[in-house]
Amino acid sequence: MEDEVDRLVAAWRRERPDLDVEPLEVLSRVSRLARHLDRARRLAFAEHSLEPWEFDVLTSLRRAGSPYQLSPGQLLTQTLVTSGTMTNRIDRLAKKGLVERLPDPNDRRGVLVRLTREGQDRADQALAGLLDQERAILGELSAAQRGELAGLLRQLTAPFDNEPG
Repeated sequence: MEDEVDRLVAAWRRERPDLDVEPLEVLSRVSRLARHLDRARRLAFAEHSLEPWEFDVLTSLRRAGSPYQLSPGQLLTQTLVTSGTMTNRIDRLAKKGLVERLPDPNDRRGVLVRLTREGQDRADQALAGLLDQERAILGELSAAQRGELAGLLRQLTAPFDNEPG
């Protein structure tokens, strides 16, 4: 079965036979798949009236375990945004009743961000919807193929995820 990347690679091999275009065979597919996954994520989140960034913050809190709270600094680390951006996101989520700010008992100047019951319900429902979308995307692969692919992708992503700073 031929795909768009096969056609793209064939065209580059024809037009630039002096270049090794083999990386395109893998990374162009990863890029195209990422776009399809982004669409699926947006659809799953929209069904629960969430934006992707809202899902990221809510699920960071949900993964923290009961009582589903983190400091703004911990949320920054998990979501890779600036402190100004995170402050704005917390404000917007609090206004929607999905999170609440509480004083940090270990730091008089600090706050903790806690998931509300509504926030937890939305995060849980959106995650279930996302997993349905992702299962559909992976539907052509056997369990063994999914495991092999996950391992190969891990080899590519781990160095980025473990860079200092």
